[in-house]
Amino acid sequence: MILKATTKGKKPTNLVQTIERMALILEILGNYPDGLSLGELSDKVELPKGTAHRLLTSMAYFDFIRQDHASKHYHLGFKLAELGNILLSHIDLRKEARPYLISLSEEVQETVHLVILDQDKALYIDKVDLHSRLGLQMVSRLGSRIPLHCSAVGKVLLAYMPETAAETIIRNGNLDRLTGNTITDPTELKRHLKTIREKGYAIDDEENEEGVRCIAAPIRNYIGQVVAAMSVSGATTRISIDKINDSLKSRVTETAMRISHKLGFSMK
Repeated sequence: MILKATTKGKKPTNLVQTIERMALILEILGNYPDGLSLGELSDKVELPKGTAHRLLTSMAYFDFIRQDHASKHYHLGFKLAELGNILLSHIDLRKEARPYLISLSEEVQETVHLVILDQDKALYIDKVDLHSRLGLQMVSRLGSRIPLHCSAVGKVLLAYMPETAAETIIRNGNLDRLTGNTITDPTELKRHLKTIREKGYAIDDEENEEGVRCIAAPIRNYIGQVVAAMSVSGATTRISIDKINDSLKSRVTETAMRISHKLGFSMK
């Protein structure tokens, strides 16, 4: 069955077919680091080889994809990295937060993430992973999205958005169970979000990935709106609930507040 490209909201009725096919090709190739042959790719997009080849030739001309001369496999092109870096460079939040994320990662010896809200998902815009040698590789990557209901950063964004918007996401979204700890009941999730607002931070207790625990805090702009969330993530063998209560929650919330101050936020 054909894979479906990631979409934002309701699919437009006037979507240009060629662009839709190109977007699907890019998303599929993004899931195959070793690339795909013409035959494999045409099968996955359910297009004749001739049609797929014409699309690939045009995309390669603009460097959106590239073909390995030895294996003949198609890969994502470097133009995407160029455009992605330009986009990220325009986000002042990432620039202002970066030094604080690095400092926190060095201090706690764990992975630190920065995310923003993108429609009904949390979008990773930065990640500091200075200590992967400790044996746990996060599945997160820049530009990827994560559900709101099962991640610490996502729950922070969900907790602090306008109530009507949060209600719409909870009512219309799929609260998929990713682990045995994932909160899938809307009423329970709403109670959980209220607790997050009261405490000022959120914990992902193996709700998104088994063996991984995270703590996240909100980042505010100059008028006090929560515009992002940051987190510390690591193996449950290292990040215990006691460690969160004893030290991590203060370090994470303090770092989030420092970044908020850089964005102009003041408690006055």
